[in-house]
Amino acid sequence: MFNKDNKLERLKDAETIIGASIKVKGNFHGQGDIIIEGSLEGSLKTNANIYIGEKAKVIANVESKDLIVNGEIRGNVKIKNYLSLGSTARIFGDVQYSEISVAKGAVINGQLASINDDKKSENKKVELSDSDNVENIK
Repeated sequence: MFNKDNKLERLKDAETIIGASIKVKGNFHGQGDIIIEGSLEGSLKTNANIYIGEKAKVIANVESKDLIVNGEIRGNVKIKNYLSLGSTARIFGDVQYSEISVAKGAVINGQLASINDDKKSENKKVELSDSDNVENIK
């Protein structure tokens, strides 16, 4: 569903969509792609991909294969492959990723850790602000 060049190919193929007016509380675990435009509180986990819309608010630990964030996450994030943070993204928690792209304006308040299969995780403490321009941290 996601890749670096075409970040969100087809929304219609998502297994689950939480609309802008929907609020979910509890542990949300799935196998397919998930789109969140509303709010979720609890935990969020899938073996596939997650898209978090610009006005979405997630208060949960998040785990997925790929993740695109344009809204807010308050919790730890663990991504097996690719993490993309748009300019309106806000993450308040620790982030683990294999590959990351951060747009100017995105905010991360937590510790970044690169996950690499062939070597130990490399930890980086980073605070990004509106004036930072970071692309493809590995």
